[in-house]
Amino acid sequence: MNSSVSALPLSTISPANEALTLRLPSSLQLKQQLPLSHLLTQQIAAHRQAVRAILNGEDQRMLVIVGPCSIHDPQSAIEYADKLARLARDVSDEMLLVMRAYVEKPRTTVGWKGLAYDPHLDGSDDMAGGLTLSRELMLAMIRLGLPVATELLQPMAAGYFDDLLSWVAIGARTTESQIHREMASGLGMPVGFKNGTDGGVAIAVDAMRSASHPHRHFGVDSQGHPAIIQTAGNADTHLVLRGGHQGPNYDRESVARINAELDRLKIPDRIMVDCSHANSGKDPSRQPAVFNDVLEQRLQGNRSLIGMMIESHLFEGCQPLNPPLRYGVSVTDGCLGFDATERLLRDAAERLRTQARA
Repeated sequence: MNSSVSALPLSTISPANEALTLRLPSSLQLKQQLPLSHLLTQQIAAHRQAVRAILNGEDQRMLVIVGPCSIHDPQSAIEYADKLARLARDVSDEMLLVMRAYVEKPRTTVGWKGLAYDPHLDGSDDMAGGLTLSRELMLAMIRLGLPVATELLQPMAAGYFDDLLSWVAIGARTTESQIHREMASGLGMPVGFKNGTDGGVAIAVDAMRSASHPHRHFGVDSQGHPAIIQTAGNADTHLVLRGGHQGPNYDRESVARINAELDRLKIPDRIMVDCSHANSGKDPSRQPAVFNDVLEQRLQGNRSLIGMMIESHLFEGCQPLNPPLRYGVSVTDGCLGFDATERLLRDAAERLRTQARA
């Protein structure tokens, strides 16, 4: 991957707080440097429509967002994507697999913020290079035939790759943010809002309602200028259950309670379950148990459960961001290895086929 767009020289030093400012290329410049072909544009539009069809019950397949907790190494990310693309073709009759390409990571205090921020993993924070590398990687995944998903954390970064995405997550800590709700209202793809870290869904439900409405808000245009952004509202939002401080919220009783609340508020009851985070106690080896429990609920007739999310890398576990790094192992949350992921998804596809034949 060639990160050829760089930040412009230092523009200001604020005497008040000595904050340094480096000007980044605009999102338009990066999109022109790394453009989408007409064929890939059509492919992304078809993938977005496929996700919408699942959300609306027009497509009975399961939506599965699967891939590394975060991408830190281009080579292992492309190797994973190549394996996932082959698996996606084999299970496409029962599942739509979407590559999880997370290039931003939220931090409670400090730490590595993701490929878009620090692509060299050394604290140099070459964000211009990180944005370029992130776009290059997503384009490579799309060329393999995969839909691509990410969490949009920094609204100013979203414009550098929003045209590549088929599904977007808004995280547990940003679902309450008015800025992220406004951003989601103008996105051209489905958006999943995660429940808050307390495990309750009220904040996410409010976010879905807000994002479905038009907004006018402060923003940045494609040329990097401050702008008033006018959005039309996003009808393709849904809830993502990720558990909370009190434990999981994917069990039958929790899902039934959430279904009733969504019905009461007249909000479409379409729910994705994140098999990681608090739902698995951050133990990657427990993700298959969560997945199979939710799959069983779906097989027993709960069609509001439209999909699941799995944190998965080439190899199981995680590692600290200290050299030498083990190839294909997450440097953030622990992941399920690809072999176990493949077994899980192939077995699930066969169970779904068996029910369809019955």
